[in-house]
Amino acid sequence: MTHSSGFQRAAATERGARPPLRVGVILAQHFTLSAFAVFIDHLRLAADEGDRSRPLHVQWSIMASRAESVPASCGVSLEPTSGFLSPDSLDYVVVIGGILHAGPQVDEATMRYLREVSSTNVPLIGICTGSFVLCRAGLMKGRRSCVSWYHYQDFLEAFPTHDVIADRLFLVDGLRITCAGGAGAAALATFLIEQHLGRALAQKASQVLLFDRPRSGSEAQPHPPMSEVVTEPRVRRALLLMEQNLARPIAIAAVAAELGLSARQLERLCRQHVGMGPASLYRQLRMRYANWLIENTDRSVTDIANEAGFADCAHFSRQFKDAYGLSPSTRRLQPQRAGNGDAARARVFE
Repeated sequence: MTHSSGFQRAAATERGARPPLRVGVILAQHFTLSAFAVFIDHLRLAADEGDRSRPLHVQWSIMASRAESVPASCGVSLEPTSGFLSPDSLDYVVVIGGILHAGPQVDEATMRYLREVSSTNVPLIGICTGSFVLCRAGLMKGRRSCVSWYHYQDFLEAFPTHDVIADRLFLVDGLRITCAGGAGAAALATFLIEQHLGRALAQKASQVLLFDRPRSGSEAQPHPPMSEVVTEPRVRRALLLMEQNLARPIAIAAVAAELGLSARQLERLCRQHVGMGPASLYRQLRMRYANWLIENTDRSVTDIANEAGFADCAHFSRQFKDAYGLSPSTRRLQPQRAGNGDAARARVFE
């Protein structure tokens, strides 16, 4: 079996036939439960009619080197359903990662199995930090990896010679597919279902799970935080606090107190390391978030104003025009200036 034409092959139409989509899943230690659940539930819903969950059109196995439960990052544990299956019996092998700094993600037996799969025409998929596992196994040389903006810097530090992007939900690069996780896991599952089973079943899975629409892999991730590009730890923490409270801005004094600083100390640190005071910094972050929403969603200007922490839409529009030279409505009609998340990181502030 080959996957040379978009991983497509003829679908089996008879119920007794081999399912047209067969997936083996490997869970890393402390894997992300949401990525696993969203991915598998899309397969489950596409596998049968209604919500009966019989693996008629799709089969999946949770594979492991040992018959021991695997802990998720949230503390829930899952039992494997099989040992490692022959690559000949699978269409994809998926590694679902999670916490990076809690010891080895997989054991050496798993690494050997992944290398065995890599010698076949079966694509390897890394979801969340599963891409890190594939890189550590030496299976991403000469290929690009897609990771979440949250792990972008971790990836650069761990694999400085590898090519990485954090501006999309997932990426297909030959027989390697990497996915940022989160909503990207849903987009990837939808993509695979459509490739093998058709659009109708892909849409059915998304609709039952209340996703508004299937998303392509090239769609932008939610805007990355600017705290990544600041090296001073206290300013990084201040930025994170601000970015986590965009819709309901908190007082600068409260940010400083959370860091064990006075407001005056935080002012000095921000001006020294970012070139502006914390109040201006906070406003820039909110404007940047609003601009991302305008470029990447169809939400109304009023909704975006509220989401960016502005109770008054008229005030928001004035602030936005001061920052970007255009009204929010006019800005929406312009071509996107930063379709690449990595480019957005290169500019600390607009």
